[in-house]
Amino acid sequence: MPLRYTLLNIILCFPLLLLGQTDEKEIAMKEVVVTATGTQHTLKDVPVQTEVISRKMLDSFGGKSIEEILGSLTASFAFNEGDMGSQMQLNGLGNNYILILIDGKRIHGDVGGENDLSLVDPRNIEKIEIVKGASSALYGSDAIAGVINIITKKHDEGLLVENTTTVGSYGDVRQHNGLAISYGKLSSYTNFHLQRTDGWQNTSKEHTSSFEPPITDSRSMTANPKTNWKIAERVTFQLSPNIELYGEGSYHKRGIFRPQGKYPKYDVTYYDMRYQNALVAFGGKWKMGKNLLTLDADWNKHAYFHEFTSIATTEGIDKNGNFVLDSPYFPGQRILQSDQQRFTAHLKGVFHLPHRHLLSAGMEYRYDWLNAPTSIEGREANDNTEALYAQDEWQASLSKSVGLHLNGGLRLIRNQQFGWHLSPKVSSMLSWHDLRIRATWSQGFKTPTLKEQRYRYVREMTQIILFLGNRDLKPQKSNYFSLGAEYTIANLTLSVTGYYNRLGDMIALVTIPRSEAPAQYQKQYGETLNKVRQYNNMERAKTYGVDASVRYVHREWTFGAGYSYLDTQADVYNETTHSLDKVIIDGMAHHKGNVYVTWNHRFCKRYALGAGLYGRMSSKRFYQINGDGKGYQIWRLSTTHDLGASGKLAWQLEAGIDNIFNYVDRTDHGLHLGTTTPGTTVYGTLTIRFRHGKNLKNNYKSNLKINENEED
Repeated sequence: MPLRYTLLNIILCFPLLLLGQTDEKEIAMKEVVVTATGTQHTLKDVPVQTEVISRKMLDSFGGKSIEEILGSLTASFAFNEGDMGSQMQLNGLGNNYILILIDGKRIHGDVGGENDLSLVDPRNIEKIEIVKGASSALYGSDAIAGVINIITKKHDEGLLVENTTTVGSYGDVRQHNGLAISYGKLSSYTNFHLQRTDGWQNTSKEHTSSFEPPITDSRSMTANPKTNWKIAERVTFQLSPNIELYGEGSYHKRGIFRPQGKYPKYDVTYYDMRYQNALVAFGGKWKMGKNLLTLDADWNKHAYFHEFTSIATTEGIDKNGNFVLDSPYFPGQRILQSDQQRFTAHLKGVFHLPHRHLLSAGMEYRYDWLNAPTSIEGREANDNTEALYAQDEWQASLSKSVGLHLNGGLRLIRNQQFGWHLSPKVSSMLSWHDLRIRATWSQGFKTPTLKEQRYRYVREMTQIILFLGNRDLKPQKSNYFSLGAEYTIANLTLSVTGYYNRLGDMIALVTIPRSEAPAQYQKQYGETLNKVRQYNNMERAKTYGVDASVRYVHREWTFGAGYSYLDTQADVYNETTHSLDKVIIDGMAHHKGNVYVTWNHRFCKRYALGAGLYGRMSSKRFYQINGDGKGYQIWRLSTTHDLGASGKLAWQLEAGIDNIFNYVDRTDHGLHLGTTTPGTTVYGTLTIRFRHGKNLKNNYKSNLKINENEED
């Protein structure tokens, strides 16, 4: 049966006749969310459609990475993981259009133009809030496809020491370690997490150019061995009941190790890839009755190196923009590819005004600096952006059972290169009993990145491809429309949302004639230069589709399913025919879906069992070059075993099987894959926690008082 019909049947044939409210459903509907409007609302009353992956869903699923969590627990996301990033896509638009936040702050880390999601410790996530569609009025650039806000756990224990260790197939090891201390007005949380894998090879076939014989015994791996770790510290000081200050910092290292091949002509794995991230941030919040004032500032650094494993020369650009060959590098030496640094400052106020108005207003400053000594003219580039924004929310009860919520926002942006721009947004929600109807119109705005404008590099794999930046790029603009409904029948929740996103001047990599490559590259590579790819503004692009979901909770059981239909179209100017070609946006799949059922039962005080079956599906993903990605269905079984507590110690075990039916995409290396899974894998996890009190200072005073009374 075609995938689209399978998914529709799952959604439409859920048990509508089962009745009975549950506490879990009430808790979920009353959950507080902040991402959609930047202010607090319960999930059922937020005026912009928001999807939440709750703490309970995260604990039941036991995901090893943020890619695994998002790809399995919501239907709208697609991933194609590789050495150069996760290649995430949301409703037809890629990573560059998705703003990822950690506790409301932008993530910083670029792996091949993709956000480095290994910065996120999945075991320290409280919940994930997802808002689809343009949110530039509130969040600025990058928020054209949507916003993902990863909210971390807040620790108020007097003392908490925890360790979670996961081991799995292919040398997969994951470590989470946490130390939380609360003493009087001071709280501290130290977090260390480690991820490593030996990698795997799904096929030994290597794609070559059409006039070359195929390679059948390649050493290229589907997923290369990798190791990354991060240590982070956050300190909070409660200066007064209404004023809280914080400071935080982190350091992150990531290594991708590429085994050398056996064919000199195609062997370009003469270096491993190394990444280093650093963060320093500080800020605070001041409560003034019902009003709130916050200040946040942070500095981020992301550096990317090639570390050589054999003797090699590399291409580069000198300070005058000329193509040069560097002197030989030897094993163990490294060369900086790019150093991206960013400073941001954000002042925001939330004010309750008369007549049920809630005003949010703020100002932001952002400075970006790029140092790429071998890949951009002049070696360095910078950019800065300032913004002012305001948002007004108004709520009214039209009758006893009918409510109206209106939300309007506007952001004024000034960019160093592209001047001034206004980004508006309007959303509304009409509620009638348990029915919610939401509508949104918003404009997105995104300036070209420094890499899109200035970067140039050669990728020598089975083909030699030159990638070029474009100094003539224009900012991208979008108009996003959505209309959705959410209805609750007893403990069954149904949701459907249709959307249309129209982009102007969308930036994408397109193939251009080899004759347009800079002369020095033509001279160096000649006829061996297979393709030239450059960032260009498409004339127009659009994405449109429907997202639907269903969730049913009955006592110890939870059932859920999601379905996403998507279509895209972009216009690209053809230099040869002097006409507009209509193409799809790379990575699009018409149909995606997810299904899950979980069961939780406590057998006694010391033991509780949880079990979950999860499925994720995708139809074929389309690409302009290097083939399409195959459709797939992947199923996962996970179990959790809560072993209770003994005094201040608590233990939990997890075990599961991923890809139960052993699906493997064995498409040749160099062509697009539907999924990179190695087939059936198993994993096991042990968590140990030690907790003591709520506040060490208060505990100390209480114990001292008890001891004094005993002496008396």
